[in-house]
Amino acid sequence: MKFYYQCSECGKNYEITPEIMVCPECSKSQNSNKPLRGILEVICDSELDNEFSIFDFLPIEKRFFPKIPVGNTPLWQPNNLRNEFGFENLFIKDDTCNPTNSFKDRASYLVAAFAKKWGIKEIVVASTGNAASSMAGIGASANLNITIFMPESAPKAKMIQSLQYGAKVITVAGNYDKAFDLSLKYLKKNNFLSRNTAYNPMTIEGKKTVSLEIYQSLKKSPDFVFVPTGDGAILGGVYKGFKDLKRCGFIKIIPTIVAVQAEGSNAICEALKSDEFSPIEAKTIADSISVGIPKNGYYVIQQLEKYNGKCITVSDDEILTAQKQLSSSEGLFTEPAGAAAFAGFKKMKNNLSKDAMIVLLATGNGLKDIDSAMEKVKFPKRAITSLEEL
Repeated sequence: MKFYYQCSECGKNYEITPEIMVCPECSKSQNSNKPLRGILEVICDSELDNEFSIFDFLPIEKRFFPKIPVGNTPLWQPNNLRNEFGFENLFIKDDTCNPTNSFKDRASYLVAAFAKKWGIKEIVVASTGNAASSMAGIGASANLNITIFMPESAPKAKMIQSLQYGAKVITVAGNYDKAFDLSLKYLKKNNFLSRNTAYNPMTIEGKKTVSLEIYQSLKKSPDFVFVPTGDGAILGGVYKGFKDLKRCGFIKIIPTIVAVQAEGSNAICEALKSDEFSPIEAKTIADSISVGIPKNGYYVIQQLEKYNGKCITVSDDEILTAQKQLSSSEGLFTEPAGAAAFAGFKKMKNNLSKDAMIVLLATGNGLKDIDSAMEKVKFPKRAITSLEEL
């Protein structure tokens, strides 16, 4: 099978090598306050049989992947929520079960394999936490050195994860966008590999595996997929997976993808309405989708418009309420960003057919950010010494 890069803007093709991350031509028009220009897609010009392995769809040979069990996460049938809302075909794709308890392991897994194939020893990433801890954990399994640029406001649990895995963590006085810019400057001084979301094409390519797994589980394409959305890389990956399935003849139509953004971090939803990106001061309790300048913005707007996708916003309170309901109704404790998809479904449910097949993405474990989770629970007021004190 032959794989190559194709620019999502100008359509030019490139060989897959470590030297190229974005289209050399389109990236010349890059504005520092705008999303990335020249996002590259991985294209495969071969066909696949009816029975396929996930690795058949990936541009790196299976032997280069570390022996850590990424993917094949559960597709829940949440009976209590189905009964409450009347949607018999509601599913939850639970990526909290990945090795570092995050969806981001899908991207880190492919990036690590890419590094091993090309003999690269160090990977650099900017992250609010999940991509950092993910690359650190997968990197440990692959015996790679990982350097992380992380906003100092990132949840401590995610920073501790990264440090436990042995990564070098550099905290940044600023937001994700500042960390991203500093990481690129660091990379220019060192011959390392970037794992930055969207900037490295393998991040989108790795994330597409969730769509392939959903298809394998359902034996068909769902009608709707709700995706927590910040910088747009997961959204782009979900689209890429279904596009590959359609190209190979496994499905006939791309499902309706719903990008769910926090009200305080809604740059993609706003750009979809105005057809222009304006930097915002992102502020939301869902740190994993808190982004002022969505790096994959132009690419996902292109996909949303082409395939009739939707973008909706939910408040922080709606996110925390959804987080608590998922936990207490189904026993699924996901972080705020992971609960955003459920919050988006609740907001849209009156406009959906009760017969629709719907998949919600749960993208990160709730223990990664216990401070936010504490807002919707009540701690015991005091300890007791006997039952008579109850």
